[in-house]
Amino acid sequence: MNVIFFGTPQFAVPTLERLINHSEFNVLGVVTQPDKRRGRGNKLSPSPIKTLALTHQLQVWQPKRVKKHAETLSQLKQAEADVFVVVAYGQILSQEILDMPRLGCVNVHGSLLPKYRGAAPIQWCLYQGEPETGITTMLMDAGMDTGPMLLKAHTPIGLLDDAHQLAVRLSDLGADLLIETLLKLNKGDVQPIAQNNSQATYAPLIQKSDYAVDWSRSAIEIHNQIKGFIPNCVASFRDQSLKILATAPLGEAYFPQLPTDLKIPEQQWLSVREASGRPGEVVSIIKGLGLIIQTGEGLLLLREVKLAGKRAQSAWDFANGMRVAGGEILVSRHGD
Repeated sequence: MNVIFFGTPQFAVPTLERLINHSEFNVLGVVTQPDKRRGRGNKLSPSPIKTLALTHQLQVWQPKRVKKHAETLSQLKQAEADVFVVVAYGQILSQEILDMPRLGCVNVHGSLLPKYRGAAPIQWCLYQGEPETGITTMLMDAGMDTGPMLLKAHTPIGLLDDAHQLAVRLSDLGADLLIETLLKLNKGDVQPIAQNNSQATYAPLIQKSDYAVDWSRSAIEIHNQIKGFIPNCVASFRDQSLKILATAPLGEAYFPQLPTDLKIPEQQWLSVREASGRPGEVVSIIKGLGLIIQTGEGLLLLREVKLAGKRAQSAWDFANGMRVAGGEILVSRHGD
């Protein structure tokens, strides 16, 4: 099968790698976002997909707006690909593009559709505390992730899984599912299934305000926010911006899901659980673990933090370095 691949970030890399290395597929070229300026030197940097494509001497197209770029459109049409594969490309494709390949455009989406249509499905499913997620392959139409579904693959979400870890797992899952999907699609062995729009939920672009930690919410809600929006959730400590990078909700409901190194000795827990304070208050400091914060409902262990202008560090090292005392308060602060 002749394939043209549309994708941009690291999430898309495993899928392109599988296609390149599979004997049944011939990758004709790659469409990816234009190079962006990154880092301190503000130098132009290629996308991970472009880097991989150039390593394999593949044709690369980088139009600023693919549906408006006549030369790219003409070349894509002339390529006569059997299928376009789209994985986190970052631009909306026009109906003209969707109609070009013989088998259509197959998208690898990072959720179990119709839940979490949109730009940030991994982050929002974590924020909402979903017990599982997965990958859906679908035939694209002109809507936002509304096309008929082809295949699905599921994966459970662990209590401590964050968006980075989940994205790595889903990108590998998606790569395998895409290969299976294309092989079945080419043989007519998969039947597209229309999505039930009444069950749809959305995963929009994340806003700056979404990063603000509100300590009056429950420990599990704050924990889900932090692992979903890593590394940007922010509070304030002693009038300085403090990013919260890793946490763990505490209590009998969560202890069986925590690794041994995060379990508080029973005698300590008996005294800690009796502590109470205002939302955001440091109610205990556990040696080797970190700070325990009172929330609107339950206690939250801070495991890793980053003070403005400093490197990320364990919350225990932070507590030592800053000489944090019980009774101090972390307050809400809008994202920087």
